[in-house]
Amino acid sequence: MNYRRLGKTDFEISEISLGTWQVGGKWGSAFNDKTADELINTAIDNGVNFIDTADVYENGLSETAVGRVVRSRSERIYVATKCGRHINPHINEGYQPKVLQQFVEDSLRRTGLETLDLIQLHCPPTEVFYRPEIFEMFDRLKEQGKILNLGVSVEKVEEGLKAIEFPNVTSVQIIFNLFRQRPSELFFKEATKHDVGIIARVPLASGLLTGKFNTKTTFDTQDHRNFNRDGAAFDKGETFSGINYELGLKAVEELKALFPETTNLAPIALQWILGFDEVSCIIPGASNESHVLSNLSVYDLPKLTYEKIAAMNEIYERYIKSEVHQLW
Repeated sequence: MNYRRLGKTDFEISEISLGTWQVGGKWGSAFNDKTADELINTAIDNGVNFIDTADVYENGLSETAVGRVVRSRSERIYVATKCGRHINPHINEGYQPKVLQQFVEDSLRRTGLETLDLIQLHCPPTEVFYRPEIFEMFDRLKEQGKILNLGVSVEKVEEGLKAIEFPNVTSVQIIFNLFRQRPSELFFKEATKHDVGIIARVPLASGLLTGKFNTKTTFDTQDHRNFNRDGAAFDKGETFSGINYELGLKAVEELKALFPETTNLAPIALQWILGFDEVSCIIPGASNESHVLSNLSVYDLPKLTYEKIAAMNEIYERYIKSEVHQLW
């Protein structure tokens, strides 16, 4: 495992870390404590020391699992969670300091931790990024020893750029992958200038970039890849990175032709992201141990050549860019 600095937090974190939406989110399967414990422990056993969760993942069960495993380990494991998505309706007016403070208290209780290493606003409405009182409240929580750092998770580059204007924002979690390249333009430059860590989320475009899906693949009715393709439940950019599924499959077929020697494109897609030094870590999800090991197999691959990277980017330019580049 290699480690990178998470911006002004000064945490040295595993460049391949663990996202736990699948551990307890809308991915078509019921939450299972045994599976959660196994995959989290497998990640830590293989050098992962940064785990990202959220209070809404299976209504807190994901946080509980993360806290349970982390407390059982002797290693220094950094825990990042998120708050805000419990606000219903999820609108700007619902974001109030007292509400968010209670969410932090609830996360501390569920995880069983004395302090949260990183608390992140969870994709709030854009207007929230223009309200200093929301960000100032987290300074008080830091003084009270309840959090060490504040970060944000965003849908749009605009939101990331606005967030890093607040000096207490230490990290930005943003969708970044081969099929969502816009953040690598202005945002990466500005985040680096502000010493803000970049956490790349949805790195495999909801599994699309594994190369394992086709036109006959079906998803459970409770899986967001079934019900949210057009943004019916939340921002459609969260599902397949906002890409039309059939179009995405065509682009993936081109990727497969570039790498005929493999049946699993996931580690190749992750290696493409690791080519950007500005990225502090990637948080691919996992539903079981095999997914964790698949993500970590990036270290078993030869380094991507300049020619391969150029060919991968050309596929993005030809199939994907006009569909998604300016939307987020």
